[in-house]
Amino acid sequence: MRTLRESLRDLDDRRLSPYTGWTRDHWAALADHLLLSARPYASNSHARVSFPGAPGGYGSDVDGLEGFARTFLAAGFRIAGEGGRDPLGLLDWYAQGLAAGTDPRSPERWVRLDEHDQAKVEAASIALVLHLTRPWLWDRLSPLVQEQVVDYLAPAIGSGYPPINWIWFQIIVEQFLASAGGPCSAKDIDEGLALTDGFAREDGWYADGAERSYDHYVGWALHFYPLMWTEMAAGEPAADTRRPVYLARLERYLHDAVHLVGADGSPLVQGRSLTYRFAAAAQFWAGARAGTPSPGPGLLRRAASGIARHFVEHGAPGDDGILTLGWHREWRPIAQSYSGPGSPYWAAKGLFGLSLPAGHPVWTAVEEPLPVESGDFHLAVRAPGWLVSGTREDGVVRVVNHGTDHSRPGTNLTDSPLYARLGYSTATSPLLAGAHSAEPFDQSAAILDESGRPSHRTGFETTFTGRLPSGTLAGASRWRAHWVTPDADQPDHGSGRSGTPRLGPWLEVISAVRGPWELRLVRVPASGEAPLGPLRLGGWPLPVAEEPARDGRPAASNGVLRSRLFPGPGLDASGVLHAEDATPLATWTSVPWCGTTGPARPGTWYDVAIFLGGQDPAEPPALSWDGAGTAILTWPDGTEDRLDTGTALAGA
Repeated sequence: MRTLRESLRDLDDRRLSPYTGWTRDHWAALADHLLLSARPYASNSHARVSFPGAPGGYGSDVDGLEGFARTFLAAGFRIAGEGGRDPLGLLDWYAQGLAAGTDPRSPERWVRLDEHDQAKVEAASIALVLHLTRPWLWDRLSPLVQEQVVDYLAPAIGSGYPPINWIWFQIIVEQFLASAGGPCSAKDIDEGLALTDGFAREDGWYADGAERSYDHYVGWALHFYPLMWTEMAAGEPAADTRRPVYLARLERYLHDAVHLVGADGSPLVQGRSLTYRFAAAAQFWAGARAGTPSPGPGLLRRAASGIARHFVEHGAPGDDGILTLGWHREWRPIAQSYSGPGSPYWAAKGLFGLSLPAGHPVWTAVEEPLPVESGDFHLAVRAPGWLVSGTREDGVVRVVNHGTDHSRPGTNLTDSPLYARLGYSTATSPLLAGAHSAEPFDQSAAILDESGRPSHRTGFETTFTGRLPSGTLAGASRWRAHWVTPDADQPDHGSGRSGTPRLGPWLEVISAVRGPWELRLVRVPASGEAPLGPLRLGGWPLPVAEEPARDGRPAASNGVLRSRLFPGPGLDASGVLHAEDATPLATWTSVPWCGTTGPARPGTWYDVAIFLGGQDPAEPPALSWDGAGTAILTWPDGTEDRLDTGTALAGA
């Protein structure tokens, strides 16, 4: 039997899509494959779709609802884009599920919104699809089933929703209820809209709530839902007034977002809920549907198709057509505690482009190259504090992080490997399993205590992110090193863990980024407080197929990419950590590191050149000092930069 990826390759059109080969036919085939492969796991009346695997943290009732609601998204997009044409019989199939799931007397009835909060999430997907397919599904349901659906959704009114992207679930549900003649609270919607206005940050970005939470939710939720709500509420003054604002934010954000996709189609491996995989494409389809003037439709499709093709080519879905908890293939440690076997089907959001008909410009335009395919670039993204570097030679996008930790300045939590590392990329994953997932190693700057435990940085202060006159990127942050004894039994929602902290010295880190290089400067300020132990700096975590030989050098290779460190004076200890089954990308992960053999000297700047790229570097950048606080950086391409460390740390 031929695999999905083999079948899709037969459809490739390199004239229309010179970079991915993918067209609307590929997307339709992917959606149909996912939908048909899910049917064997449905209950008798189709109200629950219970995929194989251990139950999620919320139990099998929630798992079955997720399986229905999230595949319903795919079905809804498919029907909407075909104008109601339905060769797979999706409308009747899901109509039966709606009838049984909302019937309080049915053995297949759904867990209600006032019984479990996760139902509030799934209710939004159901309401959204009912809106998109109204003439072919909602309008043809019997009055009894329509009444049942309204009764099922009604507990959203006046209910408490976490003050994050979840507020949009309430808004979407209540807007649908209003359109269906059901109960609705204008107060809920007005207050929700006001709250979400507070999520807006610079350059079209949103934070997921009040914390420094920047991840894929920015695109697949916080930009996706506002514009869908304005469609649902079209003609209402609040929606018509807000739509241009939401559209302008999305357009500006997308100019950054297209820079965060690797040439191989991989999204950035950063942030929670990564098991949703090609849901990351939803933001680009949202731009196409809303009609953002730029980026153009050919680039939007290139980004979206690249993401989906990346996962299909790496085995997601699997040969059985199922999306498991994982990234490429099944790898359960990537899941958060709220994830169950139906959760990965939020990937259906990435199929949103299918809601657009075949004649839409996003399907007819010729693909345009991603920024990383057009040339090397350097981009400072202010809201999340990211220094983004893409290199055409290897197609890798790297992020050096001085602004995101899923927390606030001054908190003393443990570091989440998904948020608080100093670096992320489209070709590497932070260590997410094993001892070093809880104790920072990769992409870290840490003081080791008397037991050898590394300190954490969550709660840091961002002092600078920007660009030097040459175009080199620079950023800085400072934090109180701390060690945490976590409180027991905390759910894993992707952020750091609270507990009993023990405070250590302050650490200051300045990064200069150019091409595949970061020059990282680290100092323990001369505050009179002696460090508790040595300083350790971790580099890029490189996925490798087999356990490499240990030769003591801070360097690793997988035959395609190299991860290397070039330590400066005083960093006289070095090596490579080899971690087994620690990331979803490969069996082994190699992390070069360096550090001091004794306690770090207060007031001393330590420097290390950190490399991730396709070719072994001939020479590293050089650093010298002009006076007490100005670093002179000389890069392999001959560029020279002057970096005033005092200015960077003062926030100028």
